[in-house]
This record gives sequence, structure tokens and C-alpha cells, in this order.
Amino acid sequence: MLDRTEVALRLKKVMLHFGLSAAELAASIGVPRSSISHILSGRNKPSLEFVLKLIEVHKEIDLHWLLKGRGTFPTPLAQTALDGTKTSTLSSKTAFATKNKESAAQQKQTSEEIEKILIFYKDGTFEVHQSRSSKS
Repeated sequence: MLDRTEVALRLKKVMLHFGLSAAELAASIGVPRSSISHILSGRNKPSLEFVLKLIEVHKEIDLHWLLKGRGTFPTPLAQTALDGTKTSTLSSKTAFATKNKESAAQQKQTSEEIEKILIFYKDGTFEVHQSRSSKS
């Protein structure tokens, strides 16, 4: 049987190892923030989908270690290459931040320029904010 408390402790260890908050971990594997919260609080056991996403994104996590506490974390292969040399990989947090920066830069390049913003108030008044390039 899966012990919720033990799984929560191992998930906290994963977050600490990668330097991720619950929100960052959730975003990195594509699950709602509440999924992490419920597991950490012991309310829910991790679903199969959650576990599969977690170990696919974070290859250093051994499935048996996460679920049953057997094995090691991070996995020995994540620490040392097959030829015995130390591997140098970006941390998940760094890789996630880099991906977000690239995505934001892409959006900025493809977005249209804003010409005007109107703000309407309940009392019937409004404000107009125009971009500097469109002012005459």
C-alpha cells in the first residue's frame, strides 16, 4: 500500500533538490498547483498520470524511490555518466526558467502593437491611454 505521508516527504525532497516551489514544480510537469498541495498535505495520493509526468520531466527521480522509498534519489545515472565522468546538466529550475524566457521573447516578437487602452469606471467616466508611437 502507498503511504501518503512518505510520498509527501519524498516529493518535498524532490522540490528541495531542484529548488522548486510547489507552483514551479506543478508548472514544470503541467499539472494544477492544487495537485501538489493535496499530495503534500496528505489529502490525496499521487495519480498515475502525475507520477508519469513527474518522472518523465525529472529523469533523476527513480519511480521505486518515489513510491516506495526503495532505490536512491537522485538516481546514480543522473549524477554520473556511464563512462564515470560527472555529468553537467542544467537544474530543472534553470531549464524551466530558460524555457519561459524563450516563450516570452517569442510572444513579444509575434504580438501586435497596442494602440489604445480604454478604462471605463462605474460612475460613467473613462480614461484613454494611447501608446507613444500612435500619439499625433
